[in-house]
Amino acid sequence: MGDNIAKADEFKKQGEKKLKAFGFFGNKYEDAMEFFEKAANHYKLAKCWNDAAECYTKLAECHLKCDSKHEAASAYVDAAKVLAKSQPQSSTELLHKAVSLYTEMGRLNMAARQLKEIAENNEKQGLKEEAITFYDQAADLFETEGSSSEATKCKLKIAEFSAELGKYSKAVDIFEEAAKRAVENNLLKFSARGYLLNAGICVMCYASLDTIEQKIEKYRDIDLQFSGSREDTLLSGLLEAFQKVDDAMFSTHLAEFDSVIRLDAWKTKILLQAKRRLQDMEIGVGGDDDDDEEVL
Repeated sequence: MGDNIAKADEFKKQGEKKLKAFGFFGNKYEDAMEFFEKAANHYKLAKCWNDAAECYTKLAECHLKCDSKHEAASAYVDAAKVLAKSQPQSSTELLHKAVSLYTEMGRLNMAARQLKEIAENNEKQGLKEEAITFYDQAADLFETEGSSSEATKCKLKIAEFSAELGKYSKAVDIFEEAAKRAVENNLLKFSARGYLLNAGICVMCYASLDTIEQKIEKYRDIDLQFSGSREDTLLSGLLEAFQKVDDAMFSTHLAEFDSVIRLDAWKTKILLQAKRRLQDMEIGVGGDDDDDEEVL
């Protein structure tokens, strides 16, 4: 490790020396690039993340001086990746620079991928509102480029986080749209029931009982395979529990479903909100309304 640091320090020193040089022959930025790239690689080997990021950033700046925007964007991405290990927020700023360059060049798919990575960085930090913003931007660019599958992945993340933040109707709209798209694609149609189940779970958290019943009927129309499925049976059972204001019945239906199809962490979290709403109804708190901003 010490040997790598020594080599990196020397390459960085040589690169900076090239930038300070004056002359009429050659291109000092091109000459410096090689040294900064070597320095960054050796710092990476030594796990000196901040130093590696600094050298990749200098490499990017040299590429820009030579009007090599694509290479500059790639260097910013490399800088962001190593900096993410120690300074996630600063890493995001570097990715923004890469996004700007890719967008300028019309490389929208590449820009979308970096926006998605920014969203993922925010997600890891627990910054859900910020993650939603960047997943939304990434989805728009993916759709513009015809990458509908990638766009859907981003939108599903938005739906999950929206529900966790109490914005249930927004989540419902996204899950329902994903289900509609899935049933039109032979390779994806089996995903539709899962999306509709997610939507239905969110509906339980805010909608009136009449609305919940209407939604379940709607889901049977969206996907003909949904009718009579385990997902349909679960939602119908949970609706019955709400109609009878029966917390125990709610738990029984969940246990029966979970014994066959394991409920993931996200579903469990949202179902807990729905159960709390039901418990509030049992003691006469809250009501039968459609206020998706209700804090449960």
